[in-house]
Amino acid sequence: MTTDVQSNNSRVEQFLTFQLADEAYGVEILKVQEIRGWEAVRIIPNTPAFVKGVLNLRGSVVPIIDLRERFSLEHCEYSPKTVVIVLCVEHGPNQFVMGIVADAVSDVLDINLADIKKSPNFGSKIDTRYMRGMHVYKKKMIMLLDVDKLLNPDEVEGIESLV
Repeated sequence: MTTDVQSNNSRVEQFLTFQLADEAYGVEILKVQEIRGWEAVRIIPNTPAFVKGVLNLRGSVVPIIDLRERFSLEHCEYSPKTVVIVLCVEHGPNQFVMGIVADAVSDVLDINLADIKKSPNFGSKIDTRYMRGMHVYKKKMIMLLDVDKLLNPDEVEGIESLV
């Protein structure tokens, strides 16, 4: 019985980490379809400012979300390091593809699930429902995101018609 407990405590998942405004974020590597350099997108009228537009990705229309704007972080110009992380998102029985803009990609980390700390409760003023948890790596705090919640078209007003 002890081995079952140990095996549950030692389950490891891989996370792709990336930078936004000098902070580290991570998403499950199994959700990542590909990483692309920034390229111009087709702008869609009447969408929120954080919806940068759409890309044609091998015949699929992929909405592109700027996480800096989605999280109300300071705006910065896109640079050669700016990337689009293309993610496969699950919404109920459906799967769809969306891209998020990040300042730069960092690493792929193997994280023991037992080492993921719960997201802090800041009260109702700060929304942490998109966070899966926090992880400390080399004295740096990494915010692990739940992309299925973050990119849920029912919660992201203005993108439900794009997916």
